[in-house]
Amino acid sequence: MGTLLELDLTRGVLETPPASPVTAFRMRHLPTLRELVAALRKGARDDGVVGVIAHLGGHRLSLAQVQELREAVADFRTSGKPAVAWTESFGESGQGTVPYYLATAFDEIWLQPSGDLAITGVSVRAVFIRSALDKAGVIPQFGKRREYKTAADTFTEREMTGPAREMASRLAESAYEQIVEGIAVRRRLDTTRVRELVDSAPLHGQAGLDAGLVDRLGYRSDVYDELEKQLQYDDRLLAERYIRRGPRTLDEVRKTLPWPQKPLVAVVRVTGGISVGRNSNSPMGGPGSGSDTIGAALRAVAANEHVKAVVLRVDSPGGSYVASDAIRNEVLRLRSTGRPVIASMGSVAASGGYFVAMPADVIVAQPGTITGSIGVLTGKGVVRDALGRIGISQQAVSEGANAQMYSAQEEFTDEQWARLEETLDRIYKDFVGKAAQDRGLPEERLESLARGRVWTGADAHSHKLVDELGGFQHALTLACNRAGLDRDEIAVTAVPHRNLLSQLKAPTTTDDLAVTAAPLTLDGLTTGLYSALGLPPAGVLRMPFNWEIG
Repeated sequence: MGTLLELDLTRGVLETPPASPVTAFRMRHLPTLRELVAALRKGARDDGVVGVIAHLGGHRLSLAQVQELREAVADFRTSGKPAVAWTESFGESGQGTVPYYLATAFDEIWLQPSGDLAITGVSVRAVFIRSALDKAGVIPQFGKRREYKTAADTFTEREMTGPAREMASRLAESAYEQIVEGIAVRRRLDTTRVRELVDSAPLHGQAGLDAGLVDRLGYRSDVYDELEKQLQYDDRLLAERYIRRGPRTLDEVRKTLPWPQKPLVAVVRVTGGISVGRNSNSPMGGPGSGSDTIGAALRAVAANEHVKAVVLRVDSPGGSYVASDAIRNEVLRLRSTGRPVIASMGSVAASGGYFVAMPADVIVAQPGTITGSIGVLTGKGVVRDALGRIGISQQAVSEGANAQMYSAQEEFTDEQWARLEETLDRIYKDFVGKAAQDRGLPEERLESLARGRVWTGADAHSHKLVDELGGFQHALTLACNRAGLDRDEIAVTAVPHRNLLSQLKAPTTTDDLAVTAAPLTLDGLTTGLYSALGLPPAGVLRMPFNWEIG
């Protein structure tokens, strides 16, 4: 008798808890990735947990998120307890490859008899709207460093350029290699055979069973009936509820006591776009990381003698150059105190996201993490003619030759374009130089890996842009090892974190102000709307955000 843990991955998974009260209420029933991983780790060591069952499908997870969950399931399986996955279908019209890759981490896979295995492979897609802009009368003007910095291609090109196609091909190839290898190992098949099965997909349920891709055909009730006979559990509990519930044994009570003081490992998150100012959470644009907030968090960690190590969790496509540089400087200052700083990359840590991670003692990424994009992009879309076609015009009176330089009403002059090019060269040189310094690589070698190119974590690891492959738990273990800590005798604290009482108190210093959330403004809504429409975000250190792997 005991508890059967349930993972419902059809709802999606949050990388980090929502910051705004409205978003937190709306997503209150969604688990975070860290909660699910922690629940599996705890459940493996809990005699009261008899097994785990996962419902797959629905909301898509990123390749890196899937790899993090696969590691957690593998850790759970070492306990000898059964781990079962079931689904109605691995994609009814494609998009089943990554969910099936996750399913292979479990001991047993159940598929509904009417379901399919749409394990049709991996593709990298990009969207181009240049022709639409031409019809609308919008003039795109963007400069970039270098040829692989393809974010602006959405607006300036009608199809993939040669470098963009080369980069996309390698991204797809690397992701496919990882998936095929993972399936082959877990299903005890040769990689050549796995590729043959993928090329013959989609497969109906019986064909998948005959090929050894699934273990049983059955409906949800069949899965649970079988597990109840095997395990005779008397309770079922969602994994996130299991990890959130209070202590139930004397040992768990002991671990929650505030004394004796346990050494702390602080987790500082950089999530979403990076900008100057405070963290934000727009209902349309999602979470954002401000250099003021992240800087204050890193300074607070440095000043806390109980914090012995830090995990910098980065899930960001980048953004502002000066904001990223400010955060990098605080990471270096924190390292100078002697505390180890381990960077843990999530689904994406590219451009500015890579900039803030690169000075860490160790960079850990999943093989499927999207990273790199060491390059620069800036520019504007001139909408003067587009607005004129619908009867809208703007006029401005200004002083200064370049007062209207970044106006969407006027094109760059030759002199302004030359200044923009100088800015791009300066920032790119600084990015490459600091990356070479942080990674301990010759600048010439780093430059060959930069050029705005996006890499998978696996390829970044082979090029020494990343130190180790793994997820958050691996990064946490590394932090403990480097600090000489017992992994099971620490407390993990998220920074910045403010309880309701502290949020109600008026700030007394700029650091107090920095850790409060930025107010919701029209600017925040506008930024979110731009992102939703695929328009260029603020910040020159931004990855090619139009790539989609699936």
